[in-house]
Amino acid sequence: MKHRNALFAVILFIALATLAGCIPGDGANTAQRPAGFFWGIWHGWVAPFSLIISIFKKHIHLYEVFNNGWLYDFGFYIAIISGFGGLSLFRHKKSCK
Repeated sequence: MKHRNALFAVILFIALATLAGCIPGDGANTAQRPAGFFWGIWHGWVAPFSLIISIFKKHIHLYEVFNNGWLYDFGFYIAIISGFGGLSLFRHKKSCK
């Protein structure tokens, strides 16, 4: 059981370190290379982590400033809606009898 918890902790740490390298405002996107649709999806998925990190690091944002417009917005909102609103699709309402 201890090995299982240690393995979970290592995997969680690696996942968080990987996510931290791909958050909005990390310098990967510039005015010459703006974020597109797929970056919008990714940034929408990691938005909760970006929000927490942005409290401690002022250069990190929830939303990429250098984006290509509505395609980035569309990807971002698809990810936000599927991540937060999509959870309700899996909830089952129990009928009262």
